[in-house]
Amino acid sequence: MYTLGVRREFIARHFLIGGDWGAENFPNSHHYTLELQLEGRELDQHGYLVDIVDVERHLDEVVGMFKEKMLNDCTEFAGLNPSIEHFARILAAMLNERIKANNITALKVVLWENENAWTAYRVDRLKG
Repeated sequence: MYTLGVRREFIARHFLIGGDWGAENFPNSHHYTLELQLEGRELDQHGYLVDIVDVERHLDEVVGMFKEKMLNDCTEFAGLNPSIEHFARILAAMLNERIKANNITALKVVLWENENAWTAYRVDRLKG
């Protein structure tokens, strides 16, 4: 099994809702680190798992939608607490829609909220 990883760092803001989360109930910023991992058993005709330039383009587009934004105001979080878990799932779903390489069998987003806390969300892709 091959795995390719690409990382991006960005800052976004949020405030948590629905509970007593202390300081997190008020607008605050996080310096997120997003690590995208793509898995597959086969390489393409060029010896690549996926075109990394294409992956980076999609990653930059998706990160750009949230960079320096208040997550609570983003339509993707409508009706949701903007937790790191929801954020990782949203990012994984958006990237999974964009990255079209047929030999990718799984896509995983590992999202760090700070140097101590992270979550991950994995999407298994069915081969057609």
